[in-house]
Amino acid sequence: MVRQKATSPDALIDRFLNYLLVEKGLAQKTIEAYSRDIIRYRNFLAVNKSSAFSEEDTPLILKHLILLRKSGLKARSRARHLVAIRGFYRFLVQEKILQNDPARLIDLPKSGLKLPHVLSKEEIERLLNAPDTDKALGVRDAAMLELLYAAGLRVSELINLKLQDINLEAGFVRIFGKGSRERIVPIGAHAREKVSTYLKTVRPKRLKQATSPYLFIARAAKPMTRQGFWKLLRRYAIKAGLKKNITPHSLRHSFASHLLEGGADLRAVQVMLGHVDISTTQIYTHVTRDHLKKLHQKYHPRG
Repeated sequence: MVRQKATSPDALIDRFLNYLLVEKGLAQKTIEAYSRDIIRYRNFLAVNKSSAFSEEDTPLILKHLILLRKSGLKARSRARHLVAIRGFYRFLVQEKILQNDPARLIDLPKSGLKLPHVLSKEEIERLLNAPDTDKALGVRDAAMLELLYAAGLRVSELINLKLQDINLEAGFVRIFGKGSRERIVPIGAHAREKVSTYLKTVRPKRLKQATSPYLFIARAAKPMTRQGFWKLLRRYAIKAGLKKNITPHSLRHSFASHLLEGGADLRAVQVMLGHVDISTTQIYTHVTRDHLKKLHQKYHPRG
């Protein structure tokens, strides 16, 4: 049975989005994606029935997913829609607006396992050595690339790092990731050396008389934009002779895979990446297993 409550669908959606922000601590972009998907579903319901959400919505959820598929939406995008819808109905049950969840038995669309794009250690070496450290910008860029790979950062985390977030003496960097969740990640000697050189020789000259809380600065003491970093990364990838489609996330993927190949514990890698769910980190084990299989075939006498 549905508990009658004088609450409009739009008000329920607003309550759900506020719950994601305040209680779940999700990032703004993630909440915006949830909002788009839920509103699209609400609009579908308005065309097909009364606009109230109910426990009898299972057939309508399935019909909505079928229409999304017919519209050309790929399995991964349809899965994202269903994740939003399931989360919304779970919230309605949690708030005692519904007694039963009509989405609980609907499986995610099969999208296949999309393995992350990983650079080899030799390719990473070429990329990290691409900046010309005889030039000021090259020193800065070398430090940014080295830190991105050393700590497995997202590009947004890298460009928003503050001076106070890095401790070169202790060898740690503090990161505020998705949903403003804080994590502490160790950094190695190479990254510490590159960042130290940048701080001593380049950053003061680029600031001139200005001040900035940001670790890496572009023009007018402002932090670099995501687009700006993408451009310089592409430039260095070309210079390094890498023909793959290199993105900032390629270095994050490589960080995780190289750690696991070296014997790191999956749980430790999860913490360093800032993944809430270890199943997100487990995708890297598929890359590592493939690597181990190739090694076995190459070196085992009966491979």
